[in-house]
Amino acid sequence: MSMKVCGARWRHALAMAGFFIVLASPAFVSAQGLESKEAVDKIIGSDVKEEESRAATDAGKVIAAIEKTRENISTVRKTSKLDNVDIVFLSDAAITEGGPPPEIEAKVKEHEAEVVELRQEIEGNAMLYHAIDSRQVLIRDVLAVDFDGSNGIVIYAAAKPAQ
Repeated sequence: MSMKVCGARWRHALAMAGFFIVLASPAFVSAQGLESKEAVDKIIGSDVKEEESRAATDAGKVIAAIEKTRENISTVRKTSKLDNVDIVFLSDAAITEGGPPPEIEAKVKEHEAEVVELRQEIEGNAMLYHAIDSRQVLIRDVLAVDFDGSNGIVIYAAAKPAQ
């Protein structure tokens, strides 16, 4: 084997080794930094508050928000900045508690296609998705959203707050 071929193989092997070292390095793996609270806060760019409530207590508000899902879908699609994001945990409506009460469940079923589309729009909106994800809310648990008129949003989730 000639020296040129041997040298080329070594250079190739060293280049591949360097490539794999870079791939395995923590700096490369966390380049997006979405595990960082600061990065998520910059993406969200809004004050995220959370409160716990009972679906039975807030049924009227949740049902009204579900009824406005069609118009809220386009608003979610266009939203890029909010002053407030309020996540309302309807803890008694969580799957572990048997799901939403019958009147809310019926309204979700009535607007099922719209609720699915709303969830897809939230998933496609980095700010809103990271707001709920940062509070460990699954997209499937979002029942409705309501824009408060003062550049804020209330997200109703059939979930319990993270412990």
